[in-house]
Amino acid sequence: MSLLVVGLSHRSAPVSVLDRASLSLDAQTKLLQDAVAAEPATEAAVLATCNRIELYADVDKFHAGVAELSTLLAQHSGVGLEELTPHLYVHYEDRAVHHMFSVACGLDSMVVGEGQILGQIKDSLARAQGLHTAGRLMNDLFQQSLRVGKRAHSETGIDRAGQSLVTFGLEQLALGTPVAAWARGKKALIIGAGSMSSLAAATLARAGVCEIVIANRTADRAERLVTLLTEQYGQRPTEGDGTEVLARAVPMGSVPSELTRADVVVSCTGATGLVLTAGAIAAGVEGRVGAQPETARGEVPGTVRGEVPEARTASLPPVGTGTDEDCPLDLTSVPPGFSVMGEAAVAGMDAATLEQHATWAAGSAVDRRRGGRRGADAEGTDPELIGALAATAASVGRIPERRRPEPVAEPPRPEPVLHLLDLAMPRDIDAAAHRLAGVRLVDIETLAEASADAPMAADVDQVRRIVSDEVAAFGAAQRAAHITPTVVALRTMAADVVAGEIARLEGRLPGLDDKHRAEITQTVRRVVDKLLHAPTVRVKQLAAEPGGAGYADALRTLFDLDPETVASVSRAEESNEKNAKNATIANIAENRGPA
Repeated sequence: MSLLVVGLSHRSAPVSVLDRASLSLDAQTKLLQDAVAAEPATEAAVLATCNRIELYADVDKFHAGVAELSTLLAQHSGVGLEELTPHLYVHYEDRAVHHMFSVACGLDSMVVGEGQILGQIKDSLARAQGLHTAGRLMNDLFQQSLRVGKRAHSETGIDRAGQSLVTFGLEQLALGTPVAAWARGKKALIIGAGSMSSLAAATLARAGVCEIVIANRTADRAERLVTLLTEQYGQRPTEGDGTEVLARAVPMGSVPSELTRADVVVSCTGATGLVLTAGAIAAGVEGRVGAQPETARGEVPGTVRGEVPEARTASLPPVGTGTDEDCPLDLTSVPPGFSVMGEAAVAGMDAATLEQHATWAAGSAVDRRRGGRRGADAEGTDPELIGALAATAASVGRIPERRRPEPVAEPPRPEPVLHLLDLAMPRDIDAAAHRLAGVRLVDIETLAEASADAPMAADVDQVRRIVSDEVAAFGAAQRAAHITPTVVALRTMAADVVAGEIARLEGRLPGLDDKHRAEITQTVRRVVDKLLHAPTVRVKQLAAEPGGAGYADALRTLFDLDPETVASVSRAEESNEKNAKNATIANIAENRGPA
């Protein structure tokens, strides 16, 4: 059997694909059950985080294993196999171990060196153990990954190469200002009460926010997090006589009203749909307590840039104040806010009506501007030019613009009054919030772009050396384990030989008392153990080296070991794993019912 991993991450797939391919806890459970029920795999584990989805399995056939695991990922993620395949990566045997150890050390994380991945690996192993899909290989791999990750963090400065995803996201919100200075005195709303949300709440509490509101679908978990925050960080004194509670819990239905009070919102839930829509965020900004932010280009908070509010469109006054008598245009059909002198009003006119309108407009301009230059120019306009303009308008639907448009300077966006950090996958917050005035949104896609240019610390090279050494040691241990059944069979054969010879001795010396019989038996066993000790220790060392699998064959040949005896030892070691797998398959069949 051999280790195989098939997966996708922020390095191989765009955030939009990761968003759609994300797995809920129920989907992860079904994926594990189907993986061990499939033919190529005997055990499996899923590592699913906000920026990666990986399926690890112990398979007996490489190509069949890749095909089966890829198909299962597509089925349970909801992304078609043809669309998913270009973004998948495959690692096998030592390369799979190297990848897993690199992930555990934070080398493959979006933020290099972050330590949250260790908790996620631990949770993945516990889930596989609870479902009985983790056997000897998965247990060895994941437990050793945890040890390698802890070693990397304790022996190197990898923590300095990057921060947790929460800290990195808050730094992006702060735009270069130290998080402690930026967050001090702000009010925070945390949506969700899981590990990531708890970390965000603790980080903001240490930074000095004045209030933390926890909103979660399960009230007990929200209250538990509030209790932990209060115990850890206490209460904050107010200007009055009493004290202000640092953290409080609210139901999810209170989120819209809390948006009007919050300065910072961090969301990380397991919801499959949006938790905060652009409309809800816009309403929260518009309903904020206190002064509204200064807007650019006359924008109102909560308006998507480029859209014109209906109220403002209807209130635009018409150009000019002169009379509209004898105008050849049907004024009731003119959209409000446009002047009948404008291009939009005359678009689509036939040539005759256009000429009448031009004559009327020129006369109106004279009246309105008291004989200004426009009127004089209009009176002397060549009728042929009017005819040409009319023909062009009739064919293309508008009068051609002869003036070079003046460049319009894009004004800076107003300072945000609401800062949003979305750490969920799939996303919790509508991406349209990026275009809302008065709002700054940082999500997984934003963090991926920002981390691409993050500098690498010198300690990263040291961690890579640790990973390489640990991969070699893990491979040696696995190869040495493969010769164990042969060594056990050899010692079993030796024990049988000793037992046979003692029986023969008793037949020749029937009067031998128990004391002397026991002494002779112990002596013979010690001789056999000493003779076998050096060869068995040495063969394990040699088998641990690359290409050492042949030493097991040599041992079986030299001592004429029965292959069935060796196989029986192997079967005994794997019996528990197979029984667990069969039990899992039986549970799956029972839950699904008859076909």
